[in-house]
Amino acid sequence: MSLILLEGYTVDEVLQLPNEELQGIVLRDEPLVFKAGSANMLGRFKVDGDALIMELAHIDGGGEGALPSVASLANRYARREGLAFIEWRVHAVHCANPNLKLRRVLERRGFVVRTIPGTGECYWLRAPVDAASQVIY
Repeated sequence: MSLILLEGYTVDEVLQLPNEELQGIVLRDEPLVFKAGSANMLGRFKVDGDALIMELAHIDGGGEGALPSVASLANRYARREGLAFIEWRVHAVHCANPNLKLRRVLERRGFVVRTIPGTGECYWLRAPVDAASQVIY
C-alpha cells in the first residue's frame, strides 16, 4: 500500500497529535469532511464506552487505499487507547450512485445492514481491535 495522507498528515503524524487535539477536532461526534489520499470523505467519529465508532457517510474519489489507511489509523488509535472494539457504520445502503464494489467488499467482510438509532440504516460491523483493520482490506 502506498503512503496515503490524511489532510496532509501520515497516519504516524496523526497519532502523534495530543489526545486533546484529536478529541477536539476528530472525535467530536459531529460531521467532519476530510481528505484521505485523493478521496474526499464525510464521517463522524467518537469513542463510546469500549468502542471507537467509525461512521462514514460519503466517499468521493479515492481507490488508491484511502479506506485501508483510515482503518489502520482507527485500529492503531483504538489499540493505543485500550479500546476493545471498532464499530463501523457505512452509509452505502441508499446511495444515489452506489459503489457496488464497496458494497460487495463490505458484505464479504461480514457487514450487515442494520438500523442504528440516531444513525439510520447502514452497513454495520463491530469488530475486535486488531481484527478491525482487516475489515476494509
